[in-house]
Parts: sequence; C-alpha cells; structure tokens
Amino acid sequence: MGILDLSGAIKSENVTKPKNVTKPETMTKTCDAYNPKSETDPMTQTHPMIGRNLRIDSDRLWQSLMDMAKIGPGVAGGNNRQALTDDDSTARHLFQSWCAAEGLSLHTDKMGNMFARREGSDASLPPVMVGSHLDTQPTGGKYDGPLGVLAALEIIRSLNEAGLATRHPIEIVNWTNEEGCRFAPPMMASGVFAGVHDLDWAYDRTDAAGARFGDELERIGWVGDAAVGGRPVAAFFELHIEQGPILEDSKTDIGVVTHGQGLNWIRVTLTGKEAHTGSTPMPSRVNAGLGMAQITVLAHQIALAHAPYAVGAVGHCEIFPNSTNIIPGKAIFTIDFRSPDPAVIAAMHDELRTGASAIAKTLGLGIDFELAGAFDPVAFDPACIDRVRAAADRLGYSHMDLVSGAGHDAFWMSRVAPTAMIMCPCVDGLSHNEAEEISQDWAAASANVLFHAVVETAGLVSDD
Repeated sequence: MGILDLSGAIKSENVTKPKNVTKPETMTKTCDAYNPKSETDPMTQTHPMIGRNLRIDSDRLWQSLMDMAKIGPGVAGGNNRQALTDDDSTARHLFQSWCAAEGLSLHTDKMGNMFARREGSDASLPPVMVGSHLDTQPTGGKYDGPLGVLAALEIIRSLNEAGLATRHPIEIVNWTNEEGCRFAPPMMASGVFAGVHDLDWAYDRTDAAGARFGDELERIGWVGDAAVGGRPVAAFFELHIEQGPILEDSKTDIGVVTHGQGLNWIRVTLTGKEAHTGSTPMPSRVNAGLGMAQITVLAHQIALAHAPYAVGAVGHCEIFPNSTNIIPGKAIFTIDFRSPDPAVIAAMHDELRTGASAIAKTLGLGIDFELAGAFDPVAFDPACIDRVRAAADRLGYSHMDLVSGAGHDAFWMSRVAPTAMIMCPCVDGLSHNEAEEISQDWAAASANVLFHAVVETAGLVSDD
C-alpha cells in the first residue's frame, strides 16, 4: 500500500471563504509545505487528487452545531449545558449516536472523557487525537468547545465518504468539565489524563450546592471503565473559537496558536471593621471594600505596565456582610494575571503583593494572600504548528500566529503529546456569552485546516 501526501493540494476556486475576510499580506505568515524529516516519513509521496477532494461538508458541520445547540438552551440564544448535568448527558448521547453512525468504537474513561476511535491501517501505531469539549458556561455560546468536537467528527465523516484510510488511528475526544464553572478547576479531566491532577482528588471536587464530582458523574451514567491517561498519543489537535477580536479585526482567516498564556490566580483577603455607614466619621472607617477597589485599580495598572501580552483583572469578589448600611469588614477577591512569559507573571505577582500591602497599611486593613491557581505558559509543538500553517497555505487561507489568552485542554495535552491549536474568528471577540457568534464560512475554513493537519499527521493511505 502506498502513502499519500497532502502537500500537493490544489487551491480550489470553490473553497468557502469566511465572510468579509480578505487576505492582507501584512497579516499572512507564509510557510513552505511540510518537509518530511526522513525518507521513511509517511508523507513522502504525492497524489494530485487528494488536495482537491479533502474538504469537509460545511452545511453538515453547521447543522451538527445547530443540533447540538438545541440541548441545554440558554435564556438568550446561547447554551447552559454545564458539566455533569442532565443536559450534558443528553449531549453525550447525541454525540455517541453520531459516532456510532460512522462506525467508530467508543470508550469512556473513569473521568467521563469520551474517545471515539477510527482504526488505522497499522494497529501498532498510537492514535492522533482531535477534539475539545461539549460542556458550556451557564451563559455560554454555541461554539466554545462544540466546534472542536464536531469539526473532528466532520473529519471522520469526510474520510468515510471518500473511502480513505489512515495509518494511525484517529480518536475524537470530548473532554469532561473543560469549563470548570460548576466544578473547579477548569480543564479538569484533561488534567487527570495528563497526570496533572489525581483521579480521587478530582472525584472529590464539589459544586456550589455541595454535589460531588464523582457522584454526579455516576448519576448521569458516564463513569467509564478505561484508565485515565497513561497511554501513548501520537499528537493532539484542538480547534477552538478565538474568544478575542484579533482575527476578525485583522480580517485573518485562521489563527495558528504557538503558545498559551500561563496564569497566577491570587486570592486576597482584606480585614477591616464593620460599622454603620451613616454614623461612622469618614476618618474613622476601616473599609475593606475601599481597599478592594484600590487594589482592583492597582491590578489593572500592573497589567498595563506589562502590555501588550500581559493581562490582568479582578474576576471574582465578595464583601461581607454585604449589607447596604454596613461598611464592609471583610473583602475576598481574586486577581487573574496572565502572560506567555513566566518571568512576567512572577513580576506582576510580586508587584501586586507589594502594592496591595502598602494600600492595606495606609487604610489600616489586615491582608492575606493565597495562590488560588497557577499554570505555566505553554509552547506548542513546532512540527504540529508547521502542519497547521502548511494546511492553511495550501488551502489558500490567510493566517497569523496567536498566543491563547484562555486556557484549553490542549494546554494539559501538550505535556504528554505533540500538540497544536487552531483558532477560528468570532464576532466582536465575544465568548462566554450567549451572544457568542461565528459564521458558517469561518467554521468551514478552520475545520478544513484541521482536516488537513490531522490527516497529514495520521498518514493517509492509498489502495495502490
């Protein structure tokens, strides 16, 4: 049997272009077609028909996205399909039925991660994984996560329609609890897969109502038998909406993610003195709410000082007793600092502690700091990145390098397998919002790039 190369793909005139997207030369990163490293690399021969045929079905992908969005509808046109809810289970069953229709074998691990496998021609080779997540925020959109899972399914559908085989197996993965909105932290199940978190620790996470993760996973019927992780993976690819405005603003079709930002979550507790808002003289107040406000401004200033790649904000805050006519005696809030440079994260953290301590001293407040969460910046695999760039080039899409500001399952997967991410534009950069929107053309373009990158990595096999 011969091996087919995708590098000879023909730029078809009828390739769907994203709406209102041009190809500005200043935003397009050029890259030579994939160069095999050795004569034994599976992608060493060419086949002139493959480039013309390898396109996903845009209408079918879009319909799948719309069908999935019917499960767990939000109140404003988006989705509320949080992890381990009944709606999450329903979405899983729909995805399972679609995979079964394509002849895929499904196995589920003890974290509820779903792996739908299409066998390769060489049973000794590890799988190329591709996917994302089906859970959403409580006020989430239709595309954050599902685009990556359903584009992966569309790859399998297109391969099956064309009657094409790959050397490596291809596995679609739906990661459990990526969002982390019900059970913190985010990216939890992929973290267990990658050895970042312990299984029993993950099972013991609870939601705001006190429900335990392990119990809820069992309740909805998605505790699998397979061990979590500990097996070889040839590569992992994840397609995701950008969740930012850069691609749309620059009229660029494809985001090639080279790095992911690291972060520090710094939880600050300020202790003051509760007192009556009407009868306490201003100079006598020890106002924890005022301290929180000043430190919020400080966090903003620190992030601006490390621009353009650093960001920071207070995302969660509570004041106590939270009564209209009582000066807050306590404030608890969390600063989220992010950067692709670990030295910058460390510097912002140090500046925050120094500046916040000075503010607390001036206001007569007690202050405590806790590192509530952290992960290091991620550098994705150069060879996988090159395949994404080369796929965009051969398909005629403009592309640019991006650093992901949000966390993704690909971050943890990069610890155990060569990994790359592709980003699709989203309207006004809006995400984690029911108004989140993309165009069908954008979805098709990014799915086509994913298709080529995954199939190149898996090694397309001919019948010669």
